[in-house]
Amino acid sequence: MKLKKPLIRKQIIGENLVYSGIWAVVYLIPIMNSNLMSEAYIDFNKVFLAWGKITPYFILFLLHNQVFIRFQLNRGHFTLYLLTSLVTLLATFGAIEVYEQWRIAFLGESVGELIQPRHASLTDLRWYWNIVLCAFMFCANLGIKKFYEAMQRDEDNERLARENVEAEMYYLKYQINPHFLMNTLNNIHALIDIDAKSAKRGLIELSDMMRHVVYESSAETIPLRTDIKFIENYIELMRVRYSQQIDIRFNYPENIPSELTIPPLVLIVFVENAFKHGVGRRRESFIHIDVTIESDTLIAIFRNSVHPTTGGTKGIGLENVSRRLEHIYGNNHSLEITQTEEQYSVTLKIPTCYES
Repeated sequence: MKLKKPLIRKQIIGENLVYSGIWAVVYLIPIMNSNLMSEAYIDFNKVFLAWGKITPYFILFLLHNQVFIRFQLNRGHFTLYLLTSLVTLLATFGAIEVYEQWRIAFLGESVGELIQPRHASLTDLRWYWNIVLCAFMFCANLGIKKFYEAMQRDEDNERLARENVEAEMYYLKYQINPHFLMNTLNNIHALIDIDAKSAKRGLIELSDMMRHVVYESSAETIPLRTDIKFIENYIELMRVRYSQQIDIRFNYPENIPSELTIPPLVLIVFVENAFKHGVGRRRESFIHIDVTIESDTLIAIFRNSVHPTTGGTKGIGLENVSRRLEHIYGNNHSLEITQTEEQYSVTLKIPTCYES
């Protein structure tokens, strides 16, 4: 609710500025008219008299804007709103007509420049045409208010959409953390039976890696250097686990600018997927990872061997990172996945970010 107040305040200020400007011009018309008529001086008696004839319209506007719309129309009482508006207009201009006739008949006032019989208030039109004019004012008031309310709804919808996207991204990103931890603990569990010393070393590496996941991955972006080091640690942990011969290659530029950043926990998902589905016991396995930077684009290619026993290659990690990439980059990224009988390949292209 606190986030919505500035939007409401902005809408009210804009709407009231429009009303203030319109009524300022209306009340200045009698003064400007005196100058246009080339009078030697402004007759403020006439100006005050004109203001007196304008004021009923202003009062009706306030009544319509603050009461009829707010407490009737906006609450769904459309019929009551129409009836109340019509009765108010008839009563107001009927009373003004009676008052003007009374002044002429009983006070002996002659027909002047500003007060004419059967011409109630503001214009030289008859009283029923003034009702039509005021009804048009009500419609204009309603149109302006609905216009600003529509603007506010659009802003609210955009804000809600942004909040939903941010909440989903937060959920997706931090859903990867337990997913990554579960896979890594499974790796260390396997190492305990194979090599206890390696398992201890793996726990130390896991501690460093989890420090990265818990603390550094909370940022929107992290240095690419840090992410590369994180992947290297993960690969070393995998080398210890798999005693069989696996062709593991990880190529990346030697001199990566320190200010080059990417979203956290994006590349590691594809590395995990390659190890999960690219290692088999009956055939030789390979995992090849190539990271390059071309202009302002990061290109990461992940290739791994395909084994019938590894099953499918689509898991929660790939689904989450794919949705995260769509939220972050929209159409400004590329994710291509191809599979043959011998190889599974993922090619990711994302814009690079530079810290200011």
